[in-house]
Amino acid sequence: MSEAPLTLSANDFELFGVPRRFAQDRAALDGRWKQLQREAHPDKFAAQSAASQRLAMQWSVRINEAYQRLKDPLKRAAYLCELAGAPINANDNTAMPAAFLMQQMAWRESLEEAQGEAQVQSLLDEVMGSRTDLLARCEASLDGSHDAARAVGHVRSLMFIERFCADIDARFETLQSHSVAPAVGRPAAERD
Repeated sequence: MSEAPLTLSANDFELFGVPRRFAQDRAALDGRWKQLQREAHPDKFAAQSAASQRLAMQWSVRINEAYQRLKDPLKRAAYLCELAGAPINANDNTAMPAAFLMQQMAWRESLEEAQGEAQVQSLLDEVMGSRTDLLARCEASLDGSHDAARAVGHVRSLMFIERFCADIDARFETLQSHSVAPAVGRPAAERD
C-alpha cells in the first residue's frame, strides 16, 4: 500500500498495492486479497459502532470488486483502458476489424455444423489459441507501448471470444446430454 491512507475511491491497483499494468502475478493478487479481507472483514468490527460496521462492509465490497477486476485478464484490460481514458464502450461501439468479423462468422458456422465433441473441441482449441494471442496483444499494447486505444480493439475481440466460449460450452452440454462419453471442453479455471 502507499504511504497515504487509501480511500474507497482509490483505483484497484492502488488498493492492492500492485503496479498499474496488465501483467499481474495471480498468486500475489490472491494473497493480497486475503490480507485485505482479513483487515476489513465486517465480523472484525461487530463490537464497534454501526457507522464502523457500515464502513467495514463498504471496504469489504470494494476489495471484492477490485479483486474480481484484477484477477480476470479481460476485466483488467478493460479497466486499464478506462483508467487511461480509452473506455471500451462495448454497448455503443461494436466496431471490429474486418478480418476478425470474418473469423467470427467462420467460427459460428463451424459451431453450427459441428456433429460431435471432437469437432467442437477442435474449434474450442482454435478459439482459445486466438484468446491467448489477443491477451498477449493486450499486454503489449498496455504494458509495452502504453497504447490503450489500440488495446480497446483487442478487449472488444476478447469480449466476443468470452461470449462465444459460453456458446461452445452450451454446445458441449447438448452433445454430452446425448451421449455417455467423458466430458471435454474448457477447464473450469478458463471459464472464471
